[in-house]
Amino acid sequence: MRCISKYGVQGSTIQASTRPDLQIMLRRAALRLRNAGAVSMEDDVEEALRDLAGELGMTRNDTIRFIVRQWMEQNTYLPVHELDEDGDVDGEA
Repeated sequence: MRCISKYGVQGSTIQASTRPDLQIMLRRAALRLRNAGAVSMEDDVEEALRDLAGELGMTRNDTIRFIVRQWMEQNTYLPVHELDEDGDVDGEA
């Protein structure tokens, strides 16, 4: 069964959606997250976010952005930022 969501995107599941439809949904979701003052999560997710944010030395919102970006890159919704192999790096290998 196909349906049209309130965002105007057709699809019964994510797997049935086309790449352009997914990109539209993800852009709209990103805008909603950016414009949202606070994104509420379940208690166990909030606790995990707090712990991870502390480990990474980031704010909660920056941690959410980091997680979403990593997921989108790993699932090819965004291009992966490649390191310049000829460039200088800090530290030692």
